[in-house]
Amino acid sequence: MFTSHVDADCAGPPECDARPAGSELALSPGMGVAVYSGLVGALLLCVILVLCVAVLAYRHRCRHLHGDITDSSSALTAAFHPGNYKPPRQDNPHLLQPSAPPDLTASAGTFRGPLFSMQQAVHDSPHKIPMTMSPLLDPLPNLKIKVYNSSTLSSATELPGDARSLTDGEILRLKCTGTLARDRDPHAGHTLSREPGLSTSATLGHLGGRLTIPNTGVSLLVPSGTIPQGKFYEMYLIINKWEKTTLPSEGSQTVLTPVVSCGPTGMLLNRPVVLTLPHCAQLDTPTPDWTLTLKTQTHQGAWEEVLTVGEETLSSPCYLQLEEESCHVLMEQLGTYGLVGQSCPPQPACKRLQLALFGPRAPCLSLDYTLRIYCIHDTAHALKEVMDLERSLGGVLLEEPKPLLFKDSYHNLRLSVHDVPHGHWRSKLLAKYQEIPFYHIWSGSQRPLHCAFSLERGSLAVSQLTCKICVRQVEGEGQIFQLHTDIQETLPPHSPIPSGGCCLPSSQVGPYAFRLPASIRQKICTSLDAPSARGCDWRLLAHSLGFDRYLNYFATKPSPTGVLLDLWEACHQGDADLVSLAGALEEMGKSEVLVVMTTEVDC
Repeated sequence: MFTSHVDADCAGPPECDARPAGSELALSPGMGVAVYSGLVGALLLCVILVLCVAVLAYRHRCRHLHGDITDSSSALTAAFHPGNYKPPRQDNPHLLQPSAPPDLTASAGTFRGPLFSMQQAVHDSPHKIPMTMSPLLDPLPNLKIKVYNSSTLSSATELPGDARSLTDGEILRLKCTGTLARDRDPHAGHTLSREPGLSTSATLGHLGGRLTIPNTGVSLLVPSGTIPQGKFYEMYLIINKWEKTTLPSEGSQTVLTPVVSCGPTGMLLNRPVVLTLPHCAQLDTPTPDWTLTLKTQTHQGAWEEVLTVGEETLSSPCYLQLEEESCHVLMEQLGTYGLVGQSCPPQPACKRLQLALFGPRAPCLSLDYTLRIYCIHDTAHALKEVMDLERSLGGVLLEEPKPLLFKDSYHNLRLSVHDVPHGHWRSKLLAKYQEIPFYHIWSGSQRPLHCAFSLERGSLAVSQLTCKICVRQVEGEGQIFQLHTDIQETLPPHSPIPSGGCCLPSSQVGPYAFRLPASIRQKICTSLDAPSARGCDWRLLAHSLGFDRYLNYFATKPSPTGVLLDLWEACHQGDADLVSLAGALEEMGKSEVLVVMTTEVDC
C-alpha cells in the first residue's frame, strides 16, 4: 500500500517529475537544423538589402556629380545647340571652376559665318533653352573672342570695334540678353512667336541704329550713345495684333495708332529713343478738337496714362511730337504704347478712315460673286493688314482705297449697292442697306470691320459687272465706288503698294541709320547747346524745326540740341537730303555751321 501511494503523488504535479533540471532546452536533431537555417537566411537577406541601398546611393551621387561638372567651353558652345544643353545646378558652384581656362580663340578663328542668336535658336528648336544665373555665365579672366553680328546691315557683318574684345561670359550674355529680358517681359510670347511683317529686331550697341517695320510706318530710332559703352541688346519692335491684346481706349476714347511693343523692357538708356507711330486723327481744323493721350501697358496688362498732349510737366517722362499722319514719342523707358483720343467740346473730332473694296480673284467659276468693303484706319499698317488678310482669302483689291472722315456724332456707317444690272445680276441681300455700328468704328476695338454684298449672275456667260456702292455716315460724309470689272480677267485691276517707309530696310545699325554725319552733328551741338543772350541757341532751332511745344523737356537734357536732332532724324527718316535742317540753320544765321555741313556732305 505504501508503494502505490508514493507513485500516485509523483505522477501528479510537474515538479515531482523524475527528469533532471534543464532538460526542457534539449532539442531533437531535426529541430536544431531548422532553427540555424532560419538564422542564416535572415542574415543573408540583411546583407542583400544593405548592398542594394549602397548601390542606389552611389548611382544617385554619380548622377549629380555628372550634372555639376561642366566644362566652360562646352557650355558656351551648348548655348548654340539647344537640344543638348542642360543647365548646371546652382548648389555646387565650386565644381564649375576649371583647373585651366579653355582656349576659345582657336575655335573662333575658324568660324566664317554669323553666329546664331539666342532668339534664332529658340525659333529653330521646339524646346525653349533653360537659362541660369549660375557662375557658368560669369566671365572667365583673360579670354577674348571675336564675334559677328547676327542681324545687321548687309554692308556690316561685324560688330563695332568696342565688341571685339569681349570675354566669353559677355559674349554669352550678348546672345542671351534679349531672351532673358523677354522672359521678364509680359509680351514675351509675342516676341518669340512674331508675326511675319509685323515685327523686326536687331542687336544694337553704343553706336545705335534704327528698327523699321516695312509698309507700316512704325519705327524705333536708337541714337548713338543711348546704350552704354560695351553693352549690347537684342532690341525688338512688334505691332500687336488686335485679337491678341487689350486696347487702351475707355469710355468715349478712340484708338488712333497701332499698339506697339518695343524692348527689351527695363534696359538702361543713357538718352531718349524715338518711337514713331502712324495715327488717323484729323488735325487740320483751325481749332483744337482732340484731347490726345499716350498710354502704356503695365506688366499686369492694365493701361496707364503717360502724358496728355498740351498738359506736360517737368515730371512727364515723355515728349510727343505730333505731325499730320504720324506721331514721334521721345521716351527713356521701353514697353507697350498706344495713342488714344477724345473729342474736345464743343467741336466733335474726326478720324481719317479708308474704304477698301475687294472681290474674288479672277477668273470666277461660280454663279455667286461676293463684294467686301472694309472700313479701316487711314494708316499704312491698317491697309497692309487687310491686304494680307484678303490675300489669304483669295481676294483682290478692285478699286483704289477711298478716304472718309468719320465724325464723333454717334451715327452709324451705312453701306448699300445700287444700279445692279437686273437682266444679268441680282442682289441676294434682302435689306436695302447694311450698317456698321458707330461705336465699333469709333472705339477701334474691332478690326478689320467690313460688310459683304452677295450677288448672283444669271449664267456663266455673264462676265461684266457694273454697279454703284455707296458708303456714308448717317448725317455725315460719304464715298461712292463706281465699279466696272470683268470677273474673268486673270489680273486684278488694282494692286497698290501701301506707303509708310516701304523702301527702308527693317534694321539699320550704326552710322548707316542716321542722315546726319556724326562730325556735323557734334559741331551743331557745340554751337547751339550753350545759352545765347540773343536767343540764337537750341531754343531757336526748336522753333525753326517746329519742336517748341514744350521746351522744358529739352532743357532738362545734357545736350538739348542733340535730342532735337534725334527728333529731326525720326521725322525725316524717308528724306534723302538735309534741306529742312540746313534751312533752319540758315534762318538762325549759323553760316559757319552751314558751310561745314555743306562741305562735308558734298565730300
